Amino acid sequence: MDGRLLAPAAVALLLAGIAGCSGSPGRGDRTVPSAPPVRLVAYDGCDKLHEELQRATADKVGPFGLDDTPALPADGIRALGKAPSAAKAPGAAPEHSTTNSHEPGADEPDQVKTDGRRIVTVADGRLRVIDPATRKVTHTLELPGGHRSGDGELLLSGDRALVLSRSARMVPFDRPAPGQRPLPSPQQTMRLTLVDLSGAPKVAGSMTSGTDYLDARQSGSTVRVVVHSRPRIYFPGGNGRKKSVAANRDAVWEAPLDAWLPAFQLDGGQSFRTPCDQVSRPSSYAGSSMLTVLTFDLAKGLGDPRPVAVTADGSTVYGNGKSLYVTGTPPQLFTWPRKKTPESHTDVYKFDVSGKGRPRYVAAGSVKGFLLNQYSMSEHDGNLRMATTTSQVEPDDRSSQSSVYVLAQQGGSLKEIGRLDGLGKGERIHSVRFIGPTAYVVTFRQTDPLYVVDLKDPRRPRLTGELKINGYSAYLHPTADGRLLGVGQDADASGRTSGLQVSLFDVSGEPRRIGSYTLPGTTSQVEFDPHAFLYWPKTGLTVVPVRQRDGGTPEALALKVTGTGITMAGTVRNPSETPGTGVTRSLVVGDTLWTFSDDGARAVDASTLKDGDRLPYD
Repeated sequence: MDGRLLAPAAVALLLAGIAGCSGSPGRGDRTVPSAPPVRLVAYDGCDKLHEELQRATADKVGPFGLDDTPALPADGIRALGKAPSAAKAPGAAPEHSTTNSHEPGADEPDQVKTDGRRIVTVADGRLRVIDPATRKVTHTLELPGGHRSGDGELLLSGDRALVLSRSARMVPFDRPAPGQRPLPSPQQTMRLTLVDLSGAPKVAGSMTSGTDYLDARQSGSTVRVVVHSRPRIYFPGGNGRKKSVAANRDAVWEAPLDAWLPAFQLDGGQSFRTPCDQVSRPSSYAGSSMLTVLTFDLAKGLGDPRPVAVTADGSTVYGNGKSLYVTGTPPQLFTWPRKKTPESHTDVYKFDVSGKGRPRYVAAGSVKGFLLNQYSMSEHDGNLRMATTTSQVEPDDRSSQSSVYVLAQQGGSLKEIGRLDGLGKGERIHSVRFIGPTAYVVTFRQTDPLYVVDLKDPRRPRLTGELKINGYSAYLHPTADGRLLGVGQDADASGRTSGLQVSLFDVSGEPRRIGSYTLPGTTSQVEFDPHAFLYWPKTGLTVVPVRQRDGGTPEALALKVTGTGITMAGTVRNPSETPGTGVTRSLVVGDTLWTFSDDGARAVDASTLKDGDRLPYD
């Protein structure tokens, strides 16, 4: 079946079978009912906000408080990736790659950044500056508490770097019930550290909050940081289920508004909270948690973060420089007592971030199914496209299917104007890429159907092609020759995966695979974190970190991708004294390929992969 295309007649039958599922609402039969409409509603003052937060939280409280609530469906794949483009800073900075971000107008945080003149990395609680010309680590800065190995990532703007990190620690709540000892509870902490790089690096400011950092986007010197928080309430419980629930609900009704509105504290002691008139809720419900968007101008430093918030959960962030979308799972999925078969749908909130000031709420909407990651969303010609799977597929679940939605802003709502159902029945989405008016969707159980969806008419999405091959692509990337590159796993006919597979697809007509490279027994970080992916359009150099399934040290696999195929160029290792520590990132500056691990960097000739210099971190 490898590389097998559906025959034209089979494609015609398939298109006819799905035709009744496409088009605008009201046209044809629908295999999946529409999600309920959602819009954002402002609160009438702090008293009303406080009352609704209390009511929503009391409705969700169980015998153990809120801690027994299932975790949100995580965007565990920090799916972020757009072709690293050649960039030239003013002056003589050499060409260089950039972070593999989803959209060119919205840079994304990562472990390594460069402007061509310098490389800035964050690892093991330290920020380091590398001079790519001399291939030396010129500066090392110990970051303030909270930046632990693997947690930190950064954004770069001129002579400013913003380091973002999250950590969890056990802390007692501040308001134990009379006669009760405060029990420790896990607390998420976000820390932002602004670093001045104009000379030897120094901390220019820091901010902390008891929130869970989700993601961030940067346009110019303006950064939007998205965080999520749950109410800080001590739940005393009691003897027996009914008494425990009653006592916990009493604690909710006694809690002040500040228990829900997180504080954002500067290192100088100044603290900020979201103004009540900057908090909204979905029209269909009032949530108990808080989704907050912060705004900073790195050129001016850290100050008032100008927070805006929605009383809702949030998990996945997508931005393109003009709009910022955050998705979450509605809280009714997690009510007490819980439903046995909760209905699956995803809410999405849109913010206008085209200016430099406070974001502006513009609309909210909802679609059926679960989102894989941010690549399952894309804004095009003012419409939001989303790809979802109706259920998180279990081994024996054959009822799942996937859909592509088109939502248009109508007043304060994102309303469905077009939809295509019936993709990958009995399977779930493994990757999505929207490129202009076309969507590419990969589903998988035993084989990898690559679906091509035409969205030129947003009211009538059409399936125009399908290719079935063994294995699947977990990440899709456009190449300079108009092809589509897929990074994932090879598999046998039964669906058992066997190792890394990189595939090159010609999608100019009927999709077909024209090249592939497999490495048995290995996996790649790119499969769940596209920041690890490097594609250099100028030469076709493609770099992915690989690791043996049974352990070993990750190394960088370098491939040469052209319009006609894929060939292996070689591998690069970063010698390490720490077992298991290996290459996690790579970038190009001039004619040099740089690879990075937690304890050092290496520079080699980008053409030959030779003449390497090893730069160990202190």
